[in-house]
Amino acid sequence: MRTTLVPTAVVASLLAPTAAHADTGEDAIPRLTDSRGRALTLRGWNVEDKAHRGEQALSAITEKHFRDMRAKGFDFARLLVFWDDLEPRQGQYSQAYLRKIGRVLGWAEKYDVKVLIDAHQDVFGPAFGHRGIPEWATRTDGLPFTPHPDDWFAEYFEPAVQRAFTHLYEDADLRRAQARMWRVLADRFRDHPAVLGYDLINEPMGELREGEDLPTAARRIEREQLTPMYNRLADAVRSADRDGWVFVEPTPIVGEGVPTGLGRIDDPKVVYAPHFYNSGMEAGADYDPAAGWIESYEQAVTRYPKEYKVPVVVGEWGPLNNSLPNMNRFYREAMASLGRYSSGWAGYVWCYGGGYCAVDGAGTFRTNKELTAEPYAEAVAGTVRSTSYDPATGVYRLVYDSAGRHRSRLTELSLPPGAWQVAARGRAIVLRRTEGRAWVLAAPGARVTVTATRR
Repeated sequence: MRTTLVPTAVVASLLAPTAAHADTGEDAIPRLTDSRGRALTLRGWNVEDKAHRGEQALSAITEKHFRDMRAKGFDFARLLVFWDDLEPRQGQYSQAYLRKIGRVLGWAEKYDVKVLIDAHQDVFGPAFGHRGIPEWATRTDGLPFTPHPDDWFAEYFEPAVQRAFTHLYEDADLRRAQARMWRVLADRFRDHPAVLGYDLINEPMGELREGEDLPTAARRIEREQLTPMYNRLADAVRSADRDGWVFVEPTPIVGEGVPTGLGRIDDPKVVYAPHFYNSGMEAGADYDPAAGWIESYEQAVTRYPKEYKVPVVVGEWGPLNNSLPNMNRFYREAMASLGRYSSGWAGYVWCYGGGYCAVDGAGTFRTNKELTAEPYAEAVAGTVRSTSYDPATGVYRLVYDSAGRHRSRLTELSLPPGAWQVAARGRAIVLRRTEGRAWVLAAPGARVTVTATRR
């Protein structure tokens, strides 16, 4: 660690108060903030173990995951946890599973990675050969289910799966059980320094009614079932944790550029957490720049946070076949789009191998995924005016108005591997640098420009 020592007189001059101002438009999407009021940017990956259960649960996640993510400049992990592992029998919560979650959170804390605890489900849960809601909480009314091994997402449209979602949303005892599950998690991890918040359910779906097309059904499910569910679960979390952020997802249909039907969630710390997937690319197609998918997605997905004034964090994104001819352009355009409206994202998925994995067995980025590693400001002590990064020149620029005298004025930068020169102008100094990170101290109310240049 290389530390730059700053003379006391210089620091004192930076702490002298000056006038501050902010420029916020009516359509501005709020930024996610930390406990000190700093504007956060989250860049990271999903971390998961879907293969192991019981005594082996979470065993595929190791300390190496967090060490390697932080070494490449990422500060965020969306940790998948499963209700079927937490409560394998109704009313009996696995203390061993909670300890395993705690061990993973300990590694995140060690490497200064913020964690979102995600109550994950795929195709509802184990009753249908996947993970998520326990079998004891799965009610199908005897409706049929046919597996689709070559297209697992199609299983969401099987009658038994759709009916199971309806019961989860509507049955009073299942509502209470889901709320209790969240109280257990929030009570256990509310004081853990690595925990940023709670993603209440992954990619929720529901039951289509006769004559409905998919967008119409999705908006109805979001409006009539997901909105009240999220309000119930937010209340459950708040009964144990008053400070963590509550992340709420629309149905995955937003990936088709369909605005959500979600209503207001009555909680002061809500984050809108859509996923960013295109059905054609998920089926193996290349990115088609002429189709305008990114533009239509961005237009649709920003309506909710603008209306309800909540921050956005994209919980999953990234194509399966990332080495196709147009994927380099996709990653560049996707990164630019995400930077325009979100407070961050978690790519899918940090693992060592093929498929969706971010890196190969040697820990090297797989084709085009290196484009996700950019300089960014993890925490800005003030109001962000603009950020930009030009990969061609290797220049990152942040302009912000620093906070007032009674608030934090320490801004933190994350830098990808390599040699970087960091400079600050406007009554600000680069207080300290280490490999991959830098800290900037600014006078209160100053207009500050920070530049990081790849050498």
